[in-house]
Amino acid sequence: MADTHKRIELVANVAIILLAVVLGVILIDRYFSAQDKPTPPPSTVASSLTPGMEFPLKSLDLAKKEKTLVMVLSTTCRYCTASLPFYKDLVEKNGENGSVNMVAVFPEELSESGKYLSENNVRFDEVLQADPSELLARGTPTLILTNDKGIVLDVWIGKLPKEKEEEVLERVFSNVVVTNN
Repeated sequence: MADTHKRIELVANVAIILLAVVLGVILIDRYFSAQDKPTPPPSTVASSLTPGMEFPLKSLDLAKKEKTLVMVLSTTCRYCTASLPFYKDLVEKNGENGSVNMVAVFPEELSESGKYLSENNVRFDEVLQADPSELLARGTPTLILTNDKGIVLDVWIGKLPKEKEEEVLERVFSNVVVTNN
């Protein structure tokens, strides 16, 4: 009987060790494979706002200029802060009397967003307060290009890689206004 007990104990111990090794291998594999897979940038997140749609925020006068670039930002968004140098370049390229109306929309109070922009030395033609969901934007940062009729021409979401920044520059400052219907 003692011999049977020892065998059962030995088999149980071997089974526990094998189970621990298998679980350890699975956990290590998941840990290292998760690090190998790049997390998709926010720019791959789907938006419910698409080219060809009518721009949803009616309080914004889109007829002021041929195009309006609406930048949906947040003072607490790290991707917005990381993208500020690009946004500053966009605003500076447009100039004071540029052909594009540059608008920043924040969910925070205007005093808070104004302070944020001032501290980062970025000046927009207009700064508004609205919830991103009112613009059908699912997050920040989101760039929305519209024409003077209020039709969305293009949408870019998240911190953009360099090639997407070039696409934005080309699309925003091209003289041709093309609707993507």
